Amino acid sequence: MTSATPFGDDPGRFIADFYTEFTRQILGTDDDPGAIVDRFHAPGFVQYVDGNRIDREKLAAHLRPVRRNAAGTRVEVHEALARGDLLTARYTLHTTGRKGDTTSDVGFFGRFDPDGRMREAYVFSRTRSAP
Repeated sequence: MTSATPFGDDPGRFIADFYTEFTRQILGTDDDPGAIVDRFHAPGFVQYVDGNRIDREKLAAHLRPVRRNAAGTRVEVHEALARGDLLTARYTLHTTGRKGDTTSDVGFFGRFDPDGRMREAYVFSRTRSAP
């Protein structure tokens, strides 16, 4: 008997799609950022990004300036593994911004609910210098 997991057969595709669709909804709609956060994150979620604790309110507040400054993102997954509700991944995040482009190497460790919403995450990143 296997437990329900949202990852399917390809956890790399899952995490790429998760961030791609989250970003599309932030940048491509006028929906309230809090409502978008709720679609992708379980109630009470918390994530730590480079040591900074981010909850629902902090993430929603962060997304308002993102709408003004970012034009799009692309996620290039190099490795991803899933077991139960845990997904780990190593990927490159390419961000297109109004003031220039950014490339970041990312290590991701997260837990997801069976419906695909993030419950908790630990994210470590390193921004590369411009090519």
